[in-house]
Amino acid sequence: MSDTAPLVLVDGSSYLYRAFHALPPLNNSRGEPTGAVKGVISMIRRLYKDYPGSTVAVVFDAPGKTFRDELFESYKAQRPPMPDDLREQVAPIHNIVRAMGLPLLCVEGVEADDVIGTLARQAAGAGQHVVVSTGDKDMAQLVNAHVTLVNTMTDTVLDEAGVREKFGLPPSLIIDFLALMGDKVDNIPGVPGVGEKTALALLQGLGGVDDIYRSLDRVAGLSFRGAKTMAAKLEAEEASARLSYQLATIKTDVELPFAAQDLAPGEPDTDSLVELFQRMEFKAWLEELLVAGALAEGDDASGINRDAYALVTTQPELDSWIARLKEAELFAFDTETTSLNYMLADIVGVSFAVTPGEAAYVPLAHSYAGAPEQLDRESVLEQLRPLLEDPARDKIGQNLKYDSSVLARYGITLRGIRFDTMLESYVLDSTATRHDMDSLALKYLGHKTIHFEDVAGKGVKQITFDQVALEQAGPYAAEDADICLRLHEVLWPRLEAEPGLRSVFEDIELPLVSVLSKIERQGALLDCDLLGRQSEELGERLGMLEREAHDLAGQVFNLGSTKQLGEILFDKLGLPVIRKTPKGAPSTAEEVLAELALDYPLPRVLLEYRGLSKLKSTYTDKLPTMVNPETGRLHTSYHQAVTATGRLSSSDPNLQNIPIRSEDGRRIRRAFIAPEGWRVLAADYSQIELRIMAHLSGDAGLLDAFNEGLDVHAATASEVFDVALDSVSSEQRRKAKAINFGLIYGMSAFGLARQLHLGRQEAQAYIDRYFERYPGVQDYMDRTRALAHEQGYVETLFGRRLYLPEINARNKMRQQGAERTAINAPMQGSAADIIKKAMLTVSKWLDAESVPAYLVMQVHDELVLEVREDVVEEISAAVCERMSAAAELAVPLLVEAGTGSNWDEAH
Repeated sequence: MSDTAPLVLVDGSSYLYRAFHALPPLNNSRGEPTGAVKGVISMIRRLYKDYPGSTVAVVFDAPGKTFRDELFESYKAQRPPMPDDLREQVAPIHNIVRAMGLPLLCVEGVEADDVIGTLARQAAGAGQHVVVSTGDKDMAQLVNAHVTLVNTMTDTVLDEAGVREKFGLPPSLIIDFLALMGDKVDNIPGVPGVGEKTALALLQGLGGVDDIYRSLDRVAGLSFRGAKTMAAKLEAEEASARLSYQLATIKTDVELPFAAQDLAPGEPDTDSLVELFQRMEFKAWLEELLVAGALAEGDDASGINRDAYALVTTQPELDSWIARLKEAELFAFDTETTSLNYMLADIVGVSFAVTPGEAAYVPLAHSYAGAPEQLDRESVLEQLRPLLEDPARDKIGQNLKYDSSVLARYGITLRGIRFDTMLESYVLDSTATRHDMDSLALKYLGHKTIHFEDVAGKGVKQITFDQVALEQAGPYAAEDADICLRLHEVLWPRLEAEPGLRSVFEDIELPLVSVLSKIERQGALLDCDLLGRQSEELGERLGMLEREAHDLAGQVFNLGSTKQLGEILFDKLGLPVIRKTPKGAPSTAEEVLAELALDYPLPRVLLEYRGLSKLKSTYTDKLPTMVNPETGRLHTSYHQAVTATGRLSSSDPNLQNIPIRSEDGRRIRRAFIAPEGWRVLAADYSQIELRIMAHLSGDAGLLDAFNEGLDVHAATASEVFDVALDSVSSEQRRKAKAINFGLIYGMSAFGLARQLHLGRQEAQAYIDRYFERYPGVQDYMDRTRALAHEQGYVETLFGRRLYLPEINARNKMRQQGAERTAINAPMQGSAADIIKKAMLTVSKWLDAESVPAYLVMQVHDELVLEVREDVVEEISAAVCERMSAAAELAVPLLVEAGTGSNWDEAH
């Protein structure tokens, strides 16, 4: 600590609660709460920055009673016990503070306030300035010429003048202020009937508590409401006032095993901090530590030496590397390109790694001013073609689907894909982390990679990779290949040790890479003129809805403004407030409007407006602009490593979100067309998750319904409502369908009641009857919950594993959410596995027999193909047969197929 830097004393206990309650809940991938940890440590780091050279000491309450409990048995008695989610975070905070090298102080028998008060008095007495970092108003009593309060959460500083301005009193009267008015939080009684205004009037008019009790005869002459009777109240409650004074007084003479001058920072324990930040998943802080470690050591803290990477710019160098690639049992491969759009990306260079630490980058098309001469791209790719297309030469990459698609633009078919680190990580644990290389390197190697933004810049100033200087491009690109191999060495042994996971990786995910690449490049054909007409129609309807909304509101307002909308709905029209935002304003979220729309016309209009507006902006306006100019088709990107359950997702555009239940959504599907002489074939699994439920539960009633080919929703209605199957009404079937699907997703009686507009008891009665008639389902759910609690994960039929970080959380709501996921995930995940296996089977058949048909989309449980119209019937039958055989269940795996000139017609 320098002579001029202040001593900074952090009220850790105060910030612990404030961070917990003020910040949104945050958990790591294990389900451990981390929000308070991040909040408290952020504040401490902020103090480091604001007070360079200072000693920062962190003070927490020690467990157990203090002297105040002996003075007053009810002291803090009204405080609820510390929430479990907060209690779990105390130890990590203490561990991080210690690892940062900061003094961590907990003294039994007194509160953190007393420790801070004593240290502040000692330091101030020695002429040292003290900064107390707290959010506790009681600490204002410590302020003097040498002691200042700082609240990092509100960015406020209180010196003597600041205390006077905030409280209307000098620091010397803060204890008296608290003694008179009491403190509900700490259960300090004060004087009944004395609030903030009365306390201020007494203190400003007569002085402190001692002065007031010496001058009770003067109280009646003060100008505040109730002054005439206050003296009697004060006299009757003198004992309470005196006790409250003692309770509110922060001790400044505690016997401590250390003194203020003894406090000094120690050396940070970087290894422990890295471990703690990794567990908490504080990526930015972890990266910061790793970079600092690399700078300090002159090399990477993880042992990765980028200076060892090769930059290949001559033919002899390339020949040497090609020879090494031929000798390698496995090599990592990566492309550097001009775009993330695989249909537009040009190759700028390629990189390889043969063993960890031995990697090279071959620049091929860097075109900035002054760029050195490079090898010819076409020549290099031709020299690499035999290696890249050889299925016997094993290759590894990170997201090789992208590289496969880019190479295909140059007429190269990437074969021999043996491993993909993105998919290794995803199959190992889909919930543990994001599966991009930067995140994986940080998590599994403790290494901060060179990020793309580090070499290419950010935002509007970002350049394409061909403009990056070779001095930066070489290490960045070679590192990608090197890290890929290193990650594989960490991830693969873990997958190998789990036969079920290894099978999911080798039999489902990895072979799907080439299939998805082919589907993406095939693309879908769009009728852009039809979409243009739909956009015009939607625009007209939106205008009508806007006018209707204005009429219902009685004024013109911006339908997209949540502020104006809130004022109209809740202030002007007086609609009931169903939920509030975190800032306390009435919520206008979609689910709130949906509930209000049941009884009020304006929310109904607003919902319709929002739905049509989203369709217009996301699809009818946007899709035509996304058509590739070279192919005339729409090319989405499928993502294998995003969803927790194994389902594919897609982006640019997101095909999974095109509505199917609404007429407007189906109209958009009509724009997905077949070329002349071809037809669209849509093949969809029927009620696949219910069939998987029947298989997993083994329930006799469900098995019989599916095996006999019954309408399962009608069969359920017959059981639940106790009517003959041929007497089930459409309304009863609708309710049974809601029950069937609701239970799959863990819907409660409350949720079912809301969906069916029933009373909660009636909904519960339906659920009870369902479980009476289908006891196997109840048994399956009970078994699955118990297994999830025991092992922390559930599995699909094929061994895919979904970890449930919150299954044993102390917070009951989060635990129950994890239990619902545990029940649903095996069904949803198994359905995902089945459609993926179907894609593999159908694709292999199409290629092997040169069938005149192409897979063009996969959406939910549906495969969409383009089929030559003269062979539609036989191909439709063959596709259904192969999809039905993708898994063996205890019930038939039924596939429904249709054909038409467009997707909607075929569905």
